[in-house]
Amino acid sequence: MFIDRVKIRVRAGKGGNGCISFRREKNVPRGGPDGGDGGKGGNVVAQMDDHLNTLVSQYYTQHYEAENGGHGGGNNRHGKNGADVIIRVPPGTIIRDFDTDEVLADITPFDQITILARAGIGGRGNARFKSSTNQAPRVAEKGEPGEKKMLELELRLISDVGLVGYPNAGKSSILARVSAAKPKIAGYPFTTLSPILGVVRIDDEKNFVLADIPGLIEGAHSGVGLGGEFLRHISRTRVLIHVVDVASVDGRDPVEDFQKINEELLLYDDKLAELPQVVAANKMDLPPSKSGLQKLQQHLAADEEIIPVSAATGEGLTQLLYSAFQLLEDAIRSQDDRDMEPEEDILEYNYEPGFMISRDGSRYILTGKSVRRAVVMTDLENEEAVMLLQKKLEQMGVVRALIDAGARDDDIIVVDDIEFAFMT
Repeated sequence: MFIDRVKIRVRAGKGGNGCISFRREKNVPRGGPDGGDGGKGGNVVAQMDDHLNTLVSQYYTQHYEAENGGHGGGNNRHGKNGADVIIRVPPGTIIRDFDTDEVLADITPFDQITILARAGIGGRGNARFKSSTNQAPRVAEKGEPGEKKMLELELRLISDVGLVGYPNAGKSSILARVSAAKPKIAGYPFTTLSPILGVVRIDDEKNFVLADIPGLIEGAHSGVGLGGEFLRHISRTRVLIHVVDVASVDGRDPVEDFQKINEELLLYDDKLAELPQVVAANKMDLPPSKSGLQKLQQHLAADEEIIPVSAATGEGLTQLLYSAFQLLEDAIRSQDDRDMEPEEDILEYNYEPGFMISRDGSRYILTGKSVRRAVVMTDLENEEAVMLLQKKLEQMGVVRALIDAGARDDDIIVVDDIEFAFMT
């Protein structure tokens, strides 16, 4: 089954709670605090697996949860870190945050592991809160919750050269003839219902990956005939082989076919229309092909290359592959030259405030990574821990900012799904 788009839910592991403990030994009456820290939770990570070519695993497993960190213990024992959960995906997978549409990862053959949801850190045990003024702290931190996200995974096949053209133009037949791929071939439109990759080996040193993209039709850019589902699979290619049925087997005009496919590429993404093309005038073994070829040659510009071929007999295919490989080499060389061009050093600083305050009626909503971490890791049922939180918020400037925003004693402060009364 070819699956190239799925939605999944992920949750990173929660950090373990810190421990409140005091050393108790027969000859040590005042041993002091010895509560250990909680362990860090596990991350949710994506890992490239070049043996995969579909997202079928994520289609059947749509919930991923990493392991929580272990709780701290007495005698300064720290909790165990939680294990990561690894989501293996094929190269070419784009991973987005479904709620924000932010691209979290674009998995290429050079990527190894990308963190999708970060784990929560472990809470500190009471041994970490000992000071000269507080020799017996009865406070420890809770573990930080891990990130929870809804993700959208989209596969865009990575190929060097893409075959495009109308249904039944002969793309699958060409792929089967020049590679070891085994596409389904039949004499009716839409035989190919999913993209197929094949490795083309011209000689010992020249090879490239060729993709058979299912036949496009007029309106494909707007999703007609599942066009939008297939067009994105050629967004990573460098060269296109445009296959045209010059024998007009289905009664279509080869010039109109050529124009409409290029128009669909332009309407979907103007960068696709700019890709170098070599035109394969297919089905030259059939009698009507000569007039169709002549008509197509008269329409094409003088600098556009058109190669008569026959997928049935193999005529012209060697020349077609060499031409495509030459265009591929030129495209790679051009990209390398652009990559080597010097760029101006631009220093950017993205300021992120430590916290922000918004108001919802009589409730004050606090957001920001630092203030969120301080609140969610506090045991609000522990009076000493609440006093410590109050001190942290004062040091961060949160208390003064809330007063300036109009907050008064007993007003409700909200952080995530936690509510507590404001105290000055």
